[in-house]
Amino acid sequence: MQPFKPENPMPHPPPAPATSQPALNRRRFLAGAGATALGFSVVSPELVRGAGANSKIDLGLIGCGGRGTWILDLFKKHGGYNVVACADYFQDKADQAGAKHGIPEAMRFAGLYGYRRMLEKVDAVAIESPPFFHPMQGADAVAAGRHVYLAKPAAVDVPGCQSIAESGRRATARKLAFLVDFQTRAQPAYMEAVKRVHAGAIGKPISGESTYQCSLYFQGMDDQYRKNAGNPEARVRAWAVDRVLSGDVITEQNIHSLDVCTWILDAAPLRAFGTGGRARPFAGDCWDHFAVIFWFPNDVLISFSSKQVGRYWDDIQCRIYGTEGTIDTHYGGAVVVHCDDKYNGGQTNRIYAEGAENNIKTFYDSIARGDFRNPTVAPSVRSNLTTILGRTAAYARREVTWDDMMRQAEKWEFPLGALKA
Repeated sequence: MQPFKPENPMPHPPPAPATSQPALNRRRFLAGAGATALGFSVVSPELVRGAGANSKIDLGLIGCGGRGTWILDLFKKHGGYNVVACADYFQDKADQAGAKHGIPEAMRFAGLYGYRRMLEKVDAVAIESPPFFHPMQGADAVAAGRHVYLAKPAAVDVPGCQSIAESGRRATARKLAFLVDFQTRAQPAYMEAVKRVHAGAIGKPISGESTYQCSLYFQGMDDQYRKNAGNPEARVRAWAVDRVLSGDVITEQNIHSLDVCTWILDAAPLRAFGTGGRARPFAGDCWDHFAVIFWFPNDVLISFSSKQVGRYWDDIQCRIYGTEGTIDTHYGGAVVVHCDDKYNGGQTNRIYAEGAENNIKTFYDSIARGDFRNPTVAPSVRSNLTTILGRTAAYARREVTWDDMMRQAEKWEFPLGALKA
């Protein structure tokens, strides 16, 4: 049986910027008029070259919300990191995280660009802020010579994805680690199942389905946002129900299932047709359900659907049907390859923590060994752009091609000038 090899793994990948202008100009483009030129110190030479096996990495957190504060526990548990600083737009958020993790008050930074002052104090950053800010923060961290551990999704729009791709390339050139944290790609059962598919276990992929069905999330954020709807700072606090800051649910959350789909197929879609809407009365402007058909290379057709409303049914699933079998994966559930040589990966109950733990270990090992290939960046950009293609088609309720999306390169804007620097 011949391994499955897609003809076109990533059609028309994000091109490198055609300019040779300094990185600061790109940051100004992303950040708007509020961006300021900063002089960054350079990371300690031993961490650029690769730290010794017993070295500890001074880590700072950007984005002190629920996941950011939680993931610091995992960095501490690893044992290879000193958590020394944190930054958030809101001082109270930075103080809460700082108090929990024993970070001195002088190392808690606030404001839109407070993280830039923090970059002078650390060797690496974990970026857990709203996705809209990831491209700017990632580019600044690399420019400062800092290693980057980045939450998914990498960005909310095409220019943001292009910026992340460029930051990944620049990180490799500067001998820096840049890792995007998808739990599925670091979970052993998922890894083995996908490996078997790529080796030909299910034959030629024919079609599949990708779903993200969950109950109502972020009600607390929406309740708070109603008290001051439209205010830029209120939008930042309620970022998960704000389309621009989150990328909408298809990009911010549904990317988990679509990332697995593009990983299994090792390809990006050629075009998509979609629809969707809102069923719940949120004050935010995100949709709560999507339905999209994706056309992939080799005539593979994928049906995607998601909901973030209702009760009693939750599943993050990707199932691909081939000429010789089927791969069936569930985030937090079973991972199975149904074929002549069946693989049963069992349940993935700890995937949320286990995937992050494995990525944190990989991040440390990459720095310690001086391995700066940064292989998570390109597939993360690919799946991110896949969600944007589906979102664009759904908003327009018509077919949109990958070429259309990349050519239009729609940039989403937020009034950064209304926020405190």
